[in-house]
Amino acid sequence: MAEMKFEQALNRLEEIVASLEQGETELEEALKLFEEGIGLIRACDKQLKEAEQKLEQLKSEGDEV
Repeated sequence: MAEMKFEQALNRLEEIVASLEQGETELEEALKLFEEGIGLIRACDKQLKEAEQKLEQLKSEGDEV
């Protein structure tokens, strides 16, 4: 999966959750959606951790000034 922007991934994840909550998806498709959702969660988590590291770096650089 090509890396999406955080907001795009979050929007897609919301679509997946809504689809699964309806309960009308066949098992095979539900499993595919669930798998895609897990991938999106991991991608979002990675992006959040990278942003947090950058903020910490900027903060410590600001403290040095």
